[in-house]
Amino acid sequence: MRSPALALAAAVVLAAEGAALLVFALIELVGLGAGDASSLPTALALIVLTLIGAGALIAFAIGTRSGHSWARSGGIVFQVLGVALALASLTIQPVVWGFTVGVGIPAVLGFALLIATTRAENERPAE
Repeated sequence: MRSPALALAAAVVLAAEGAALLVFALIELVGLGAGDASSLPTALALIVLTLIGAGALIAFAIGTRSGHSWARSGGIVFQVLGVALALASLTIQPVVWGFTVGVGIPAVLGFALLIATTRAENERPAE
């Protein structure tokens, strides 16, 4: 039994996270152009890895909407990493609550939606 509403909701969360990473990469690119980077190779590597992550999240969003299990699996991995990052940010003083909440809530929501989508798509019909 497919659940298009759950899959759409999960895909929207994944796409929004991918878009947020694209915005972050653009901000880093502008900072690089302004000369804010202390190490050019490190800054370029960060930008490239951020763009790869954004591309992966967008691909997972498209795949989740299409009902592919590989996309849900990859999306779940990203959500777990997001929760871990949000929890790790609590150890930095002073705590930047905007970052913690901005990363943690979408990650928990995305995780819950991806699990619900997987469960709904793998339910066996009652006989």
